[in-house]
Amino acid sequence: MLTRTPLFPPPPAGWCIVGHRGAAGLEPENTLASFARAVALAVDAVELDVQVVEGKLVVIHDDTVDRTTNGAGAVAERKLTELRGLDAGNGQAIPLLAEVLAAVPADVGINVELKGADTALPAAECLRSQMRPLLVSSFDHAELRRFHAACPQIPCAPLFGRWRRVLATAEELHATCINIADRIATPDHITTIREHGFGCLVYTVNDPERARALRSFGASGVFTDYPDRVCRDDT
Repeated sequence: MLTRTPLFPPPPAGWCIVGHRGAAGLEPENTLASFARAVALAVDAVELDVQVVEGKLVVIHDDTVDRTTNGAGAVAERKLTELRGLDAGNGQAIPLLAEVLAAVPADVGINVELKGADTALPAAECLRSQMRPLLVSSFDHAELRRFHAACPQIPCAPLFGRWRRVLATAEELHATCINIADRIATPDHITTIREHGFGCLVYTVNDPERARALRSFGASGVFTDYPDRVCRDDT
């Protein structure tokens, strides 16, 4: 079996619990409260999404603010001050990536997903000096390629919702890990990924029994909205 640089320093059990958008099932997603809740529940890492607004990396998943805030309209059409003035749930603001990096303890990993266009270079600039476990992922493999070219020392992970050119893409990107949807996380697929030397993180897993099964298949860990349910003791 090939070996590559680990995506995060492995926990004692060799299994990563990653809080999806913080603890998105317990607090408003991608907010400082959500990341704090995930950290309090002893996750190994948190995952978040970034887009660029006026040169700043803001932490929000959707192209619009409709679902996750009290506002409406496209993220790209908002000024930064307008975005920051929205309520992202329970009085929480949409955070900047820099704020999350400052708030999350340095021993907790951060998986930054490049969601918006032209996020690669600002992310590389923001992350290259970080002394913490990091992983950068994206469904936009061209954007991920630009990130790797700018900051090759930070591990990358292409995201896949279907099984198509998975290994070839990961090789082209010099990836450390491959992040796949739960629906394609079969024993054969996970075994194939691991035999080629990649880590394999599975999203989004909220059932402890399913998490246990994925671990038995050889997955490296899971993203979960509920770190209180899917925890290391249960897997």
